Amino acid sequence: MGAVSALGVGLDATAKQLREQRVAPHPVTRFASTLKVPVFEVPHPGNPSRAGGNAIQWLEMAVEEALREAQLDTPESREGLRIGVCVGSTVLCQLHDLDFCAKLRTGEAIDDPTPYRNYVDASPAEWLKRNYSLTGPALTVSNACTSSADALGIARLWLLAGQCDLVIAAGTDSLETGPLDGFHALGVCSPTPCRPFDAMRSGLNLGEGAAVVVLVREDSPLLATHPSDIALCGYGKSADASHITQPLPSGDYLEKAIRDALREANIEPSQIGFVNAHGTGTEANDRVEGQTLARVFGETLHYHSTKGLTGHTLGAAGALEFVFTALMLRSGVAVRSHGFSQLASELTIPPLIEDTNIDAQYALSTSLAFGGSNTALVVCRK
Repeated sequence: MGAVSALGVGLDATAKQLREQRVAPHPVTRFASTLKVPVFEVPHPGNPSRAGGNAIQWLEMAVEEALREAQLDTPESREGLRIGVCVGSTVLCQLHDLDFCAKLRTGEAIDDPTPYRNYVDASPAEWLKRNYSLTGPALTVSNACTSSADALGIARLWLLAGQCDLVIAAGTDSLETGPLDGFHALGVCSPTPCRPFDAMRSGLNLGEGAAVVVLVREDSPLLATHPSDIALCGYGKSADASHITQPLPSGDYLEKAIRDALREANIEPSQIGFVNAHGTGTEANDRVEGQTLARVFGETLHYHSTKGLTGHTLGAAGALEFVFTALMLRSGVAVRSHGFSQLASELTIPPLIEDTNIDAQYALSTSLAFGGSNTALVVCRK
């Protein structure tokens, strides 16, 4: 695995800040904006001038770490392998260059070929395939905030179907003018640090980052030389199409995605040690998700949101939160839900208020998105 977010660059920094929780948002510094709402920025200068800007920069940093950890960081180590690429993003490959896209849509003449080339080069899956000379399928998923959770799920399906020997599954997004202005126009950007599932929650904070997960089948010979203690053992997907920006109030389709993931993993709800919830801090998401999780897991429910530490990283959120879930499952400690103090009246079970020892083999990560998209991933510690 590899990770880049406001928690830091790399798995070690990520694991440390998950425990210490010394991260706070601030007004955006990456570009000029009249909006003073707090955001979570990656503590790295990035490279906004390259094709794809910081979103490609974060992706490259995360994939380098993941390939090193998987001992696949040289061309020789990847030789002869059918390696697929599946990357989720909402910014790439157009929202990071709004001036060019506006001219392209209006038909304005652009004599310089560079913006056209950058537009194509900013496709993250194709960039990964070209940059690392990979031979498997390459797919970029742009499915709002479930993009990279679905990228992991699709990677799992490719492997089960025998289409690849391994898959680089990832998510990446950077803070840009378009998403910040858009979410502010929707009235869901909090003027203060976000407080998922809290009675006083007032919206989300945006964030940025990338995560990469290298996936192989359990019977892969690669595991003989480099075994892994983490597995993706269940993927559930549903789409209720109830509303363009809000989840179905009943949560029925989120519940379906969760139960499908549990069924694919061949486990019962009671076997889930904790849930890393989508938990944006918006009124609608937290109400629907909190009620649905309580209905599925009952009094055994332990859940939290990590967005109080990273902000909502949009298309990168699912992959990042998979990595966070894996790190917590590996350590045996589910961290407290940062920003929470008082349970919202419409919820019955509070998120974790302190770091909690979890003796479990399984955890769940959930993602919700615009258009009624729901995704659930079961993470296993072997």
